[in-house]
Amino acid sequence: MTNPIFVLNGPNLNRLGTREPEIYGHTTLAEVEAMCRQAAGSHPLEFRQSNREYEIIEWVHEAIDTPALGIIINPAAFTFTSIAILDALKMFPGPIIELHISNIHRREDIYHKSLVSRIATAVIAGLGPAGYPFAVNAMIEMVPDSGARR
Repeated sequence: MTNPIFVLNGPNLNRLGTREPEIYGHTTLAEVEAMCRQAAGSHPLEFRQSNREYEIIEWVHEAIDTPALGIIINPAAFTFTSIAILDALKMFPGPIIELHISNIHRREDIYHKSLVSRIATAVIAGLGPAGYPFAVNAMIEMVPDSGARR
């Protein structure tokens, strides 16, 4: 079996579609998941969201132990505050794509210093929900021996 891609989502992303639609749009997290699964085709995908830092850390550990093909992570607010998530991601040996729906660099200063960017293979920001399937496709392309069939 092909190693899965882990798509991990941080706090408040369960509120997509209703939370600040002028920034995040009207697409729900369930719709984002469907977009990711369509982009992945037959490639296995673990799509998860949590408002709890420790749970995201445990999922990164699971991705290490599985092992996962790669991790796509939208850490949301934890991007700027969680050294614990950063430390967990540092242990992952494969590619990591940091993803943000909004362009964090066009927002308030507090959103400009990502801890995760220090170890991410790539960063996607500002493409809206469309960034997710783009990240899935990029992950599959990053690992040419992934065995992905579309």
